[in-house]
Amino acid sequence: MRTHLHTSTTVRNLGILAHVDAGKTTVTERILYTTGTTHKRGEVHNGTTVTDYDPQERDRGITIFAAAVSCTWDGHRVNLIDTPGHVDFSDEVERSLRVLDGAVAVFDAVAGVEPQSETVWRQADRHGVPRIVFVNKMDRVGADLDRAVASVQERLHVVPLLVQLPIGQEDGFRGTVDLVHMRALVWDAGQDSYEAGAVPDALYEEARSRRRLLEERVAELHPAALEEYCATSALSASTLTAALRDLTRSGEGVVVLCGSAYRNRGIEPLLDAVVSYLPSPADMQPVRGTHGAAVEERAADPSAPFAGLAFKVSATATGRLTCLRVYSGTLRKGETVLDAGTGRTERIGRILRVQADRHAEVDRAEAGDIVAVVGLKGTRAGSTLCAPDAPLVLEPPKAAAPVVSVAVEAGSSTEAGRLSSALAALVEEDPSLVVRTDPETGQTVLSGMGELHLEVAVEKIRRSHGLHVTVGRPRVAYRETVARGVSGLVYRHVKQDGGAGQFAHVVLDVEPLDGAAGGDDAFDFRSAVVGGRVPQEYVRAVESGCRDALAEGPLGGHPVTGLRVTLTDGATHPKDSSEMAFRAAGRFALREALRAAAMELLEPVVEVVVTVPDDSVGGVLGDLAARRGRVSGSAARTGTTAVTATVPLAELFGYASRLRSRSQGRGTFTTRPTGYAPVPVAAYQRALAD
Repeated sequence: MRTHLHTSTTVRNLGILAHVDAGKTTVTERILYTTGTTHKRGEVHNGTTVTDYDPQERDRGITIFAAAVSCTWDGHRVNLIDTPGHVDFSDEVERSLRVLDGAVAVFDAVAGVEPQSETVWRQADRHGVPRIVFVNKMDRVGADLDRAVASVQERLHVVPLLVQLPIGQEDGFRGTVDLVHMRALVWDAGQDSYEAGAVPDALYEEARSRRRLLEERVAELHPAALEEYCATSALSASTLTAALRDLTRSGEGVVVLCGSAYRNRGIEPLLDAVVSYLPSPADMQPVRGTHGAAVEERAADPSAPFAGLAFKVSATATGRLTCLRVYSGTLRKGETVLDAGTGRTERIGRILRVQADRHAEVDRAEAGDIVAVVGLKGTRAGSTLCAPDAPLVLEPPKAAAPVVSVAVEAGSSTEAGRLSSALAALVEEDPSLVVRTDPETGQTVLSGMGELHLEVAVEKIRRSHGLHVTVGRPRVAYRETVARGVSGLVYRHVKQDGGAGQFAHVVLDVEPLDGAAGGDDAFDFRSAVVGGRVPQEYVRAVESGCRDALAEGPLGGHPVTGLRVTLTDGATHPKDSSEMAFRAAGRFALREALRAAAMELLEPVVEVVVTVPDDSVGGVLGDLAARRGRVSGSAARTGTTAVTATVPLAELFGYASRLRSRSQGRGTFTTRPTGYAPVPVAAYQRALAD
C-alpha cells in the first residue's frame, strides 16, 4: 500500500485558490478532516485551523503564508497547498502554482467570481494549471449556483461544466444531485458522511434537463463524446467521466461542483473529482530545464536523475525548512545534491512529509512528490536542486516588482545589527520583499506588494526577533515615462587619456511605447542602422547602455518605462571603438534624450471593490472621489452594494479604518493591481512632502 501511494500516477498536487473569505481554508480543513488526517474540525474564527498556523494568520483571520499539507483519499496521496487570497500575498500564490499540477478554485455562492478570484485564475492560466471549481457557501442567504456559474463564464471566459444540482436552498441546503451518475447525495444534520440514493421526485425532471445540457456541452467539445452522442443521443457515465477528465486537463472546460465547507457538505464528491479529473505528475509533460545552452526534459520517473525545485523557504523552531517539488528521480535522506544555480553542493539532512507546522519524517521522496527538506544552508526559493552528475536548471518562479515601500529602523543603535539580520532572513523567506539603503537619506527601505504585506513583515520581525522597529509612512513606487519623444539625437563618446582611447557615435530616436507604460518590461530597443555602420556587437552594447540609463529618470530619479529607442545611425573608429565605448554612449545618449523629451510621472493604480450597506453608499462614493478614484460600476446585492473604482495606490493608505468609520464597521474592500497611470504634479509634490 505504501508503494501504491507513492507512485506518480496516484499522486495529486493541487492548490486551493480563492478570493479573501471565499472559504478556501475551511475547504482545506474539511478535506483534512474527511480524509482522517485530523480528528477535529478546524475553524478559522476560532483560530484552530491546521494551515493558518502562524499567530498573525490566526489574529487576522486570513491566510498569509502558503501552507502545504498531505493526506490520502481512495488510494491516492493528495499534496495540497492552501494559498493566500489577499492581493498583497499574490507572490505566495505564484510560487505555489509553479510547482502544482492542478487546483481547486473556490467561489462564494453569493458573490460569485470576485476580483482576486480573477487574479489567481489568470496566474493559473499563465502556468497552465488545470482547475475544477467548487462553489462554496451554498447554505448562505442569497446563494445562487446558476448566478455563480454565469459569473465564471462571463468573467473568466471558460466553459463551465456543472456536474451537480443542489438539494435545498440557503439554510435548507442538505445535499447535491450527482448529474454524472444520476444519484442524490444527502448529508443529514449532525452527520459527517452522505447517503447516496435516488434523485428526489421534485428534482428529477430538472436533473434530467441538466444532465442533457451537460451531455450536449461535453459533446460539443470532445470528439469521442460527440461520436457516442450522435450514435445514441446520450452519453454513458464512463464516457462522460473520461471526457470531463480530458476537458479539464486540456483547459477546454471546467468542472463545477457545489457545497458548504463549513457544514461539511460536498467535500467527499470534491475529493472524488480531484482524483477523477485533475492530472497526476505522470500525466504532465516532462519538465524542461537547461544545461548550458542545451534544453533537456525530465519525465516524472523515480529512476531518472534527480531534479527538484525549491519554492518556499521558512525558518522554524527546528531549523531552516525548504519546501521542494521533486520533478524526476528519487531524493534520499543523507544524499548530496547540487544547487544548479550557485554550483554549491548541499546535504539532505531530513525529508519531511509536511502538515503545515507539523511534519512526519520519511526516508525518501519520489518524482511527483512535494516535501520539506532540513539541512540546506544556501538554497533559496526558486533554486534548482539536482543530482551532481546530471545538472539541470529549472525555470524559477518570477517575483513581482514591489509597489510600496517603508523606511524601517531599529529602536536603538544596539539593535541595528540584529535588524539587518532579521531583514535578511525575511527576504530569504519571501522573495517579493526587497531591502535597500536609500543613497540620499541612508535609511533602510523595505519594499513589498502592499500596505498589509509590509505590516505583516514588520510584525514578524517584532514577534520572531523581539525587536522594537520604527516604521515610516509608506511610499509607492513611481515610474517615469516619455509623453513626447525626440528624434535624431546625436551623441559622440570620445575619450583620450593615454593608451587606447574610446570612440562611439550614435544617433537615437526615442518615442512612447503605446499601451505599455508602467510595465516591468515596457522597453523596446530596435536598430535601423544600414550598411554595417554599427556592427551588431556594438548594437547590443548600445542596448545594454540604454537599459542602464532606465534606472533613473530626469524628473525624480525614478525608473523609466514605456518607451521605444531606435538606433538610426552611428560611426566607429578602427582602433578606439569597443563594446565598452558604445555601452557608455548608449547610456549617456539616452539620458540626454530623456532630458530633452517631454516626460511624465506614473503612479501605481488599483481596482478597488468596496462592499457596504446600501445606506453607506453615498459617503463611500464621496470618499473615493476625494481619493482621486474613478468609479466604474456598482452592483446591488442583498442589502449591500459593491462599488468598483480605480484608485491610486498612494491614496489607499489608511483606507480600512476610514471605511469602517463611514460604514459603522460593516464595510469591506479588496484591491487588484491594474498598472500605472499619470500622476498630477500636485499629488506627487504632496506625497514627497509627507
